[in-house]
Amino acid sequence: MRWQTTEQIATIPMRLVGPVKIVGPEVETEVLLPLATFETPLWPSTHRGAKTCNQAGGIKAILLDDRMTRSVLFEAPNITDVYEVVASLKQHQDVMQAIIKETSRYARFLDMNVQVIGNLIYLRFEFNTGDASGHNMTTLAAERLVEWILIRYPELQYVSISGNYCCDKKNSAVNGILGRGKYVVAEVFIPEDICKRFLKTTPQKIVQLNIKKNLMGNIIAGGVRTANAHFANMLLGFYLATGQDAANIIEGSQGMVHADMRGTDLYFSVTLPNIIVGTVGSGKTFDFVQENLRLLGCLEDREPGQNARRLAIIAACAVLCGELSLLAAQTNPGELMKSHLQLERQKKLSEGKPSD
Repeated sequence: MRWQTTEQIATIPMRLVGPVKIVGPEVETEVLLPLATFETPLWPSTHRGAKTCNQAGGIKAILLDDRMTRSVLFEAPNITDVYEVVASLKQHQDVMQAIIKETSRYARFLDMNVQVIGNLIYLRFEFNTGDASGHNMTTLAAERLVEWILIRYPELQYVSISGNYCCDKKNSAVNGILGRGKYVVAEVFIPEDICKRFLKTTPQKIVQLNIKKNLMGNIIAGGVRTANAHFANMLLGFYLATGQDAANIIEGSQGMVHADMRGTDLYFSVTLPNIIVGTVGSGKTFDFVQENLRLLGCLEDREPGQNARRLAIIAACAVLCGELSLLAAQTNPGELMKSHLQLERQKKLSEGKPSD
């Protein structure tokens, strides 16, 4: 069977929902949210969340950390050599920074974490990558570091450019602990009357559902650094609409919901430690992607990295809107299925198909 060399375009339905109001501290704007998805109920649900947050004064969101990683793997003859190499490498991070600067105008060395198993050395390099998501940039930088390390420490043997300690597109704890991508927290304070009017539920019910479903439910399911209902839905829709590597929703959706009572009102937040997005690079040249990035204000003439930071913050706000709306729906028996059936029936009628 031959590989098909002719490129084709897969069409995915996309709509703008919102707008959503973001009130800082890093980003202050009101934007429509582009979501590309086959799960059409996601659009009105996220829209309801955005409308509720706007009525409450808007979402506050902040980016706490920003780094991309690549782990490389070496094998040494014995543990003594492992110890000596690791100790030496920690004394030469200035040299590694200089090597990395030669690979890109934007790549900057941030840190190195080490894990050892027997005579195996796992080096997890962390970089800042400007407005790029950084997959290729970090791999190129890591390759140059590998070349230098093998020359300086000839006793080592190359095993892999990726030792799975990155951890790239896989379920892990390390990304949430050490960071991979952009670490964003978004929060909103919703008065009780607004919660009842727009979400058809109470703050108490949302808080209790978050504890019993997102927290306790994920514990018994064996979730890894995960306590949310459906972060992946909004992230995938947002990633596809803005030209991101969609497989990164695996680590991106490992986030937490924290809901609490503030008197009679609701405090609601989402924490996403692994949002991996960029505004330049692969996937960003399509016309619809450029249009969406421009709509979001992420193609402006800013300092390197600022457009991608803005995009990550907006992504987190989209996740908050969709998560809030779904949890509210699930506090009411039958609401979730009823809304899905209604929307699917409307879709069939609009397409001229008989309704079931």
